[in-house]
Amino acid sequence: MPPKPARTDPYTVFNFRVELDGIVAGSFTEVTGLDSVTEVIDYRTGDSKTTSAVKLPGLTKYPNIVLKRGITRDLSLWQWRKTVVDGHTERRNGVIILLDESRNEVMRWMFRNGWPAKWEGPDLNAASSEVAIETIEIAHEGLELESA
Repeated sequence: MPPKPARTDPYTVFNFRVELDGIVAGSFTEVTGLDSVTEVIDYRTGDSKTTSAVKLPGLTKYPNIVLKRGITRDLSLWQWRKTVVDGHTERRNGVIILLDESRNEVMRWMFRNGWPAKWEGPDLNAASSEVAIETIEIAHEGLELESA
């Protein structure tokens, strides 16, 4: 009887770390936007006898990376956003690191030339006891994935 293949469990989504050039990123509660989309171009020559087009890859686009965290006295994300508002955009590279149950790195998403396209403050409500959350959207020019 052949040996059973080793079991490979999927990683959980709650163990991760964010690193931004020059900013102590702190603890984020959520990261979204780790996407890559390539446009599809339909192409057919004028003398083609077929009724279907050839599918060609077009531009690859990267949606904004969205980071959320509890708001604290740390104003580094706000100050980074302010550089854009003031016309002196500071581009930075960053890494989102997925950790396993033992807090070891297992995957790294690296983005390049990022800048904060949007900052959103918390929704304030005197009748709520939720944590005040700040959100920052980072526009960037590319995403790479590495496995540890």
